[in-house]
Amino acid sequence: MQTEFSQIELLTGLIGGLALFLFGMDIMARALKQVAGNSLKSMLERVTGNRLTGLLAGAGITAIIQSSSITTVLLVGFISAGLMSTLQAVPVIMGANIGSTVTAQILAFNVSALALPILSFGFFTTLLARKKATREYGRILLGLGFVFFGMAIMSDAMRPLRSFQPFVEFMASMDNVMLAALIGAGFTALVQSSAATTGILIVMAGQGLITLEPAIALALGANIGTCITALLAAIGHPREALRAALVHTLFNVAGVMIWLGLVDELAMLARAFTQNAEAGAAAVPRQLANVHTFFNVINAAVFLPFTQQFAQIVRWLVPDRAEVVDQASAPKHLNPDFLDVPALAIDALRLETLRLGGLLREMLEAAVPALITGSPLDVDEVRVMDRPVDLLHRHIVAYMQQISKRSLLEAQSTQLIGLIKIANDIEHAGDLIATGMVSSARKRMEEGVEISAATAAVMAELHAEILEALNGVLAALEAEDMHAAEGVRAMKDSFRSLVESFASHEAKRLQADEAKRMQTYTREVDLIETFDDVFKILRRIARTEIALFRDTKNQPD
Repeated sequence: MQTEFSQIELLTGLIGGLALFLFGMDIMARALKQVAGNSLKSMLERVTGNRLTGLLAGAGITAIIQSSSITTVLLVGFISAGLMSTLQAVPVIMGANIGSTVTAQILAFNVSALALPILSFGFFTTLLARKKATREYGRILLGLGFVFFGMAIMSDAMRPLRSFQPFVEFMASMDNVMLAALIGAGFTALVQSSAATTGILIVMAGQGLITLEPAIALALGANIGTCITALLAAIGHPREALRAALVHTLFNVAGVMIWLGLVDELAMLARAFTQNAEAGAAAVPRQLANVHTFFNVINAAVFLPFTQQFAQIVRWLVPDRAEVVDQASAPKHLNPDFLDVPALAIDALRLETLRLGGLLREMLEAAVPALITGSPLDVDEVRVMDRPVDLLHRHIVAYMQQISKRSLLEAQSTQLIGLIKIANDIEHAGDLIATGMVSSARKRMEEGVEISAATAAVMAELHAEILEALNGVLAALEAEDMHAAEGVRAMKDSFRSLVESFASHEAKRLQADEAKRMQTYTREVDLIETFDDVFKILRRIARTEIALFRDTKNQPD
């Protein structure tokens, strides 16, 4: 009965400790993504054709969020949104494996004694802090405390295993490197956290339950098991995203295959170069952590020159296929995977709002020729162009609502409010064109009114001025540049001068003895008033952008 009780106690200790470990990792990752969200965004923005930059970005991002799987999931989202190519993502994925070794390095310290102090300090910081950012830092410590506490519980639970003969015999079977790697891969795929596998191995090594060689083989297997998360995330996404997940898998599998035959050499290297005042089992956790870092760094260095080849292989495995062209109203950037990192989700909202502005520009470019001299069919086409604007605006508002339900920093709330104001104004400008201008054009045709070439030329100047203002606000939104928005605000005098010139032109034309002069005057003035209303909306957008980019660009995360 005592043996049965001990086994139950062992299982509850292991499962409970693992649950606390994973719970702590989740709390810590969420808080880190909050406070370091803008840093993640900046790192990903710097990823271009430079392989080394991509590698360092991948290592940095994963060191921050403590999960190579999450990094790859984010990359899948970026590729799906068209913000990055598979080729650009390859070095980032390679770097992610390096960043994930930070967890092992931290856990290799004897952290059990720090668990409760860190957990307590993190809890009371979260509870008492007034500032949102300070509370998130408290949550980071709270999560770290749970990670350490979970490891301490697992360590205590595992002590009896040293004299438990079935376990001793099972660990002896771990001399089979391939079997150990498969077990490591299977367990990691199950819990979807290579950090958890590494943490358990470090606990077991510290208790003397596992020697360095099988621990290395299990850690190698964990590198394969962690790929399952990215593969699952790629389901339902564009083929480019699936290719990114395959790059992660191929890179990890190839790296593990290289080292599986060199486990003994890795262990010898670790023992030779790991300086530790303690000997025997006490030194194994640090040796394992160092080996974990070593083989991931070497893998990245070996494969980095072959990023082009990796991209070609996955393109061959997942070839292009004829796909239905996305409708204009379908969002391209609003990926649900970004919602866990509000900074990235808000940036996706900015990019989708930029697309919304692009639809308005297409509408405005087509409007004036159709509405001044076009046929009824041309006018109807302009009216129909407002439909994608309305539909995309709905997607943007729905995504904004999802972001708003997340825990946001003050600066992020400010950004969210500013972006939705801009999106609303863009949609309102589209409505003005689709209702005001189209209605006036229909009346022109019903009344048989023809706008003179001289008047059309004056309208073309106003049209060009509005397009310039729209391009200015979109450029400001794209570059997050308040100076471009200030340029639009400064256009007020030049636009007002054009409107006054048009008023003078109309006053002179009103004196002309022409048929339907009053009807013509009314239709022309209707169009100009709509022009004026659209220009006012664009200046309002510019004012929002100035406040938004002045207030948010200089604020810390």
